[in-house]
Amino acid sequence: MDKILVVDDDLGIQKQLKWSFSGYDVIFAEDRTSAIAQLRRFEPKVVTLDLGLPPDPSNATEGLATLEEILALAPQTKVIVVTGNNDKKNALKAVNLGAYDFYQKPIDSDTIQILVSRAINLFNLEMENRHLAEVAPSMDKIIGQSEGLLAASRKAERIAQTDISTLLLGESGTGKEVFARSIHEHSLRKDKAFVAINCASIPENLLESELFGYEKGAFTGANKTTPGKIETAQNGTLFLDEIGDMPIGLQAKMLRFLQERVIERVGGRSEIPVNIRVICATHRDIPSMVAEQTFREDLFYRVGEISIIIPPLKDRDNDVVLLAKTFLVQYNEEFKTKIKGFSGSAIKAMRQHKWPGNIRELQNKLKSAVIMAEGTHIQAEDLSLLVRDEGPGIDTLNLREVREQAESRAIRNAFLVAEHNMSKTAELLGVTRPTLYSLIEKYHLEDVKIGS
Repeated sequence: MDKILVVDDDLGIQKQLKWSFSGYDVIFAEDRTSAIAQLRRFEPKVVTLDLGLPPDPSNATEGLATLEEILALAPQTKVIVVTGNNDKKNALKAVNLGAYDFYQKPIDSDTIQILVSRAINLFNLEMENRHLAEVAPSMDKIIGQSEGLLAASRKAERIAQTDISTLLLGESGTGKEVFARSIHEHSLRKDKAFVAINCASIPENLLESELFGYEKGAFTGANKTTPGKIETAQNGTLFLDEIGDMPIGLQAKMLRFLQERVIERVGGRSEIPVNIRVICATHRDIPSMVAEQTFREDLFYRVGEISIIIPPLKDRDNDVVLLAKTFLVQYNEEFKTKIKGFSGSAIKAMRQHKWPGNIRELQNKLKSAVIMAEGTHIQAEDLSLLVRDEGPGIDTLNLREVREQAESRAIRNAFLVAEHNMSKTAELLGVTRPTLYSLIEKYHLEDVKIGS
């Protein structure tokens, strides 16, 4: 049974909270000394802390000092501070120090139950992620616990020690190169080179020589024979990012290399054998490009012997918080800062934000916040994010929109569980394939269409 520590010197409040938390193992403390003793002994997941503690219950000083000591001893513990109804200033100060959330008296049983339940869920999620990192470090750079990410990670782990050509599909900024590097680092080629090239960032007239190399005198400025990225990756892994942007004229030469595993440098005549693994990635809808004849169908099947769909950050539930905490450790070290964590408002804002730029956007906002934050904890405004009121509104009461959101989420979840097999997805949803395709078109589920 999950343990909750209630720190309050009012016996009436203690009894009320014991009744409210009937489904938990509740421990009590009435002052700072007993709170720390109970914390050490029982290691609760959540602490509710009245800021007005003796010897000066009319002042929040003792309560804030208790909060700092709790977080220093058990930083993973979620602390919900309880304040008087006119003491919002100290409540916000507590959140800035690292409290999970705050609640103002008088206590409403239903509301505080929800706060505690959310805090325990977050604690369990973070604990499970730490446990997985310890017992299954095979894909240790891939951080997250959402269903879609775990499905992608398991697939990457299974194919890592094979040489099967892999196509990573997902929006820009979702971490496709992180997946590619993780696959390489857990493959039999891990001690050899990992060579990455972005097909969209190199001008079309230079991409061929960048990939295949060139002989001396092949063109103006070719003063010496230069090996290309493919040769540089010999016995290792070549990562072709944004393969969907490769010019159609170069695709034929790439197909020959993938089929025969030999290359010819630009201006050269001799064939050079190459032994490498190839991982490709794109944010584009390749099947549509094949239909439009802007991407070769035979090349698509060659690079995508196995496809892995990496979900966007907005569909990864609480992963944004886990990622943010991981990056915070890195940026503290990089920028020589000492930010302790995130305020409750920052966590709420991160969960609400849609993250159109995915992980790359999160990294950029965090770097700025780490440098610009004035307190010990990052606030929502440091991230340039707003906290929206989650109360009932016209959006949540519109049945058409509610139905669309629910059906879209169900289709995405089934699609991930079915490993982007459309027949199995339809079977899981209990609909026919034509109905499924109709819903995908109706709700513009581009991420599902990519893998279909």
